[in-house]
Amino acid sequence: MGFDLPTLEPTMSSNSLAEQLFQQLQGAPLQQLSQQLGTGQMQTSSAISAALPLLLGALGKNTAQPQGAEALFGALQKDHAGLDLGSVLGAVLGGGSAPSRQTDGAAILGHIFGGAQPRAEASLGQATGLGGDKAGMLMKILAPIVLSFLAQRFMSQGNANPSGLSQVLGQERQVAQQQGGLGGGLLGAVLDQDGDGQLGLGDLLKIGGGMLGGKRQ
Repeated sequence: MGFDLPTLEPTMSSNSLAEQLFQQLQGAPLQQLSQQLGTGQMQTSSAISAALPLLLGALGKNTAQPQGAEALFGALQKDHAGLDLGSVLGAVLGGGSAPSRQTDGAAILGHIFGGAQPRAEASLGQATGLGGDKAGMLMKILAPIVLSFLAQRFMSQGNANPSGLSQVLGQERQVAQQQGGLGGGLLGAVLDQDGDGQLGLGDLLKIGGGMLGGKRQ
């Protein structure tokens, strides 16, 4: 799509899906996302770098069970295969028309996080300085992009199947948790809580900007 190369070097693993998608969102997409959110590009980039491991890690947890892997595999196959990232980004940022199954970020987030969605949005908002509303808006934009990216990367393989998808996303979740940083810390706080609402956000805020060298705007 001719995106500009990023000027900031995140500390994500270059082998991770989150890093690969993060790189694709640099340049023009980052500018569009910043305009949509009304935030600076540094803060937007930092928030994206935290949100992507959170979204992919949550999918990794969901697909750890066979029924979850089968459900996501079916959704990718039916709704998201064959869509290019540029068209999805244009659709979710364009507004106007009612969202389709492919671009309805709110519905996709509901499937990904279930009852933990408000906690995920509030945690991301507080840890990145966006606030819950803008963090929720960002995740609603990113959720369809993540699924389109997964469909492109995974469904093009001739031997694609639910168990393979589960393995790939399980590895992605492990990478996020092992590397820590803001995304990994959020993933643990949001998904591995016992429901008592104690997120340890003070610890998350000490982490700083996570994958962007601790710089936050």
